[in-house]
Amino acid sequence: MDKIEKFKSLEKILREIEDLKNSETAVIKKIGQIETENMNINDQALEKSISSIYDGAYKNLENIEGLHNTFTETVSDFKSKNNITDEMLMELREGN
Repeated sequence: MDKIEKFKSLEKILREIEDLKNSETAVIKKIGQIETENMNINDQALEKSISSIYDGAYKNLENIEGLHNTFTETVSDFKSKNNITDEMLMELREGN
């Protein structure tokens, strides 16, 4: 695999991590909606379960954000070390 192909794969993985981060954020929003609705019915079992699920989802989001930050740096370092310029990437994207 040449440098450009590897860089394109790194960028694709980074986009997937961003998508994962967005998905986990959506899960947390849904949990918030359930918590809000539960205020009307005050189901203690639901409150306890949803709280536990929220804690896990929030921890996952923190882990995903950490991965995103680390991998963003990895991609940037690879680009820099391999002298991949934005102009090179533009030419490739225009060619596809």
